[in-house]
Amino acid sequence: MSANGEISLDGRPTIIVEHLDPELEDWQALEYKCISEECTNSAPQWHFLLSGLPSASDVGKQLSLPATSLTEQSVETLYQGDRRSKVCLLDPKAEKDLSPEDGESFDVFLFGGILGDDPPRDRTGELRKMGFAGRRLGTEQMTTDTAARVTRIVVADRQHLNDISYVDRPDIALPASSGEGEASSESVSMPFRYVKGKDGKAVMPKGMLDLLASDADKDIMDLL
Repeated sequence: MSANGEISLDGRPTIIVEHLDPELEDWQALEYKCISEECTNSAPQWHFLLSGLPSASDVGKQLSLPATSLTEQSVETLYQGDRRSKVCLLDPKAEKDLSPEDGESFDVFLFGGILGDDPPRDRTGELRKMGFAGRRLGTEQMTTDTAARVTRIVVADRQHLNDISYVDRPDIALPASSGEGEASSESVSMPFRYVKGKDGKAVMPKGMLDLLASDADKDIMDLL
């Protein structure tokens, strides 16, 4: 970050998640680390930034992310005036869907906390009020890591939303509590849309299945 508070991104496309919660839950940590890893490994490389954090240093230790990916400043402070025209807010209530051509208009793709509440609580509305241009990712609710993954596929790979293979509201078999990799008899229904992986299964962050298994006695929405 530069001395005047602006973030130097070296011309890279950027995914920003404005953290809207006072705490950082375990499932959020897994999603954020997943987004960071995929941005780092993508081609061309993307930049990932968590903004609006209660404590950047504490979150950095918890997630093992570099300081360049963390800031306590809000996106409202980071992007003012003409700079806001280059920011696209991924908004379930936007009138237009994200398209490959949006990669030519926007440098930054902004998400608010968890994109996928069921039923939606419109937490993105806090960012909508700031006047960023909005785009939808279709009508199905997504987790934040899925939304970021879909955005990269559309913008970087220039695939249209309808051409991406998805798994909608899957029933996920949970691993056994012993942690040795075998499946248990329990499953959980996830009320979101996911990208379909090469194995035909929903792409989820590393460790998410174990987290779900450890809280199998809870309602899924209580966990998320």
